[in-house]
Amino acid sequence: MRAVVQRVSRASVHVDGNLEKAAIGLGLLVLLGVERGDGDDQARYLARKIAEVRIFPDEQGKMNRSVREVGGSALVVSQFTLCADLRRGRRPGFDRALPPPEAEILYQRFADLLRAGGLTVKTGLFGAHMDVSLVNDGPVTLVYDHGPAEAASSP
Repeated sequence: MRAVVQRVSRASVHVDGNLEKAAIGLGLLVLLGVERGDGDDQARYLARKIAEVRIFPDEQGKMNRSVREVGGSALVVSQFTLCADLRRGRRPGFDRALPPPEAEILYQRFADLLRAGGLTVKTGLFGAHMDVSLVNDGPVTLVYDHGPAEAASSP
């Protein structure tokens, strides 16, 4: 699984250019790519890491609080292009991406795990063309790359 996580003051997703599907205020925008070999272990690990990451400021302005501690939300958007193989040629290869029916199940599972961890979670529309708008706060952007081998050895 790969995730690009951005601390935002607001973010929204529009489907087909005009219909707003979801919007959040303060929180995290999570762009999620699901790869072949990913499963519940990766979803569980990544959901915990993202829910607990301390990237929001405390009273002294230091990044010392999680999204849950500041009362923020998460907007999770499926993005299979994060699974692109760019090593050869000029056209990305997407063989690493989990096929859509399986990827959608794991994408929803990831969002459900964030909810179970106490977060308010909104999602994009899996497989749709979406316009994602955000105001990146900081900017603060993190990249998580967590494959099957890492999950097996993670605490």
